[in-house]
Amino acid sequence: MRSPHFTEEHEQFRRQLRRFVSERITPFGEEWEREQKIPRELFREMGELGFLGVRFPEELGGSDMGMFGLLVLAEELARSTWGGVTVAVMVHTAMASPHLLTAGTPEQLERYAEDLIMGRKVCGIAVSEPEAGSDVAGMRTRAWRDGDDWVINGSKFWITNGAYGDVFFVAARTDPDSRGARGLSMFIVEKGTPGFSVGRRLEKMGDWCSDTAELIFDNVRVPQENLLGEEGKGFYSVMKNFQSERIALGGMSTGEASVAMKRTIDYLRERVAFGSPLIEKQAIRLRLAELHAKLEAAKQLTYYAAWLHDNGLESAREVSMVKALCPEVTNEVMYACQQYHGGMGYIREGVIERMVRDARLHAIGGGATEVMLEEIAKRWHDVPYWD
Repeated sequence: MRSPHFTEEHEQFRRQLRRFVSERITPFGEEWEREQKIPRELFREMGELGFLGVRFPEELGGSDMGMFGLLVLAEELARSTWGGVTVAVMVHTAMASPHLLTAGTPEQLERYAEDLIMGRKVCGIAVSEPEAGSDVAGMRTRAWRDGDDWVINGSKFWITNGAYGDVFFVAARTDPDSRGARGLSMFIVEKGTPGFSVGRRLEKMGDWCSDTAELIFDNVRVPQENLLGEEGKGFYSVMKNFQSERIALGGMSTGEASVAMKRTIDYLRERVAFGSPLIEKQAIRLRLAELHAKLEAAKQLTYYAAWLHDNGLESAREVSMVKALCPEVTNEVMYACQQYHGGMGYIREGVIERMVRDARLHAIGGGATEVMLEEIAKRWHDVPYWD
């Protein structure tokens, strides 16, 4: 379904990405899954082609294409069918580097922006902890001043690009007497900093080629200038960036569901059972039609939230709806696609089996569905069309 929100620039970007994905990603996914990482060269290639700077302004080397540029990137990466690639690239582009863009000083932008935009360095966002995933305010990692440095102590969990990343935007509690959302700050921590290490690589149900790791901060010293944004305002920085992250997750999940649905319809047109192609069975046709309608509705909600975001309008309710709805619809689509592939949907050599596993994360990461539903419920008082 076409959307008036995408300009000709967006569509040209889409065509370039589609060609790149078909030539440089899809054929190599199996190898990357075995290695449980994607090559650094992929980031550099994407950076040189201008694919990683869609959020950054032109003066910093980006293309400043807004949220709809990110959605094009998410939707086209999803066409590869390798969810781990999509996750790794989108964390770098849509979830981690925006922290630098929105809170970085001119000096920090000069030091890091070009390398991130060009893919010479890979970044990650280190907020989640074993007991503080969706509950950001519950984090225990601490940071305190010591002379001209900050000292960071604690650990982070479920960190995408954790093992192979170069630059991390790390959240820590800087006011020990604060509770909840207060007293959190963000820091820039580079790989190789003494005391900063990868605890272990995490084995996951899906997204195998996206490396996920535990990060350890053992009295890690960073200079004062590595404070990202205002001291004590880190929670609000995380929440602000969560908005664009969750919109991107809407595009990632519905993009994957669209690919799975198209592959399933093509398969059912060819698969003959009981004397006719399965696509001619009414029960299957009607179920897929229903899911198609749900999927398109979820996409259009995502586009609306992106429009609100790009126009500086309040969008927390709509973004929470996107994050609550899109992954659940996607998992519903994936279940049906696997079911209609029959035995072929259950064996490892099939694409759908992998896509089912990869898609499961979307309802968990970036704010679990249940958390998003609470956010929606909190905002019932300001629904304009209920007045």
